[in-house]
Amino acid sequence: MAKLIHSMIRVLDEARSLAFYETAFGLKVAERLDFDSFTLIYLSNPEQSFELELTVNKGRTEAYNLGDGYGHLALSVDDVDAAHARMTAAGLAPRKLVDFAPAGSVIARFFFIADPDGYQIEVLQRGGRYL
Repeated sequence: MAKLIHSMIRVLDEARSLAFYETAFGLKVAERLDFDSFTLIYLSNPEQSFELELTVNKGRTEAYNLGDGYGHLALSVDDVDAAHARMTAAGLAPRKLVDFAPAGSVIARFFFIADPDGYQIEVLQRGGRYL
């Protein structure tokens, strides 16, 4: 059986990205591997073993083109309202909270936020299939 262990995104500014992911989600550096032309930074928190890998290509100055194939990362939180309020207070500009109820009954409560490189992140109320 396969186990998901990390997802990688390329970021332009290491310090800016580390500050965002720690402020927004409490993700801290689990490991940093520095090479001649790039750096790999693995972020995690005590809630799970899955990691977010940030790749910083040294010398790059232009923003990455995210293309039309990227969708989003998703994280679940105990209290989506509190997370939204905390990120708003921190100046991270989360989008509006959504109660997703396609058949009349709420099946998900969430908001989206963009990281400094434009990657979209869905923040979901923990529960149901979103544990």
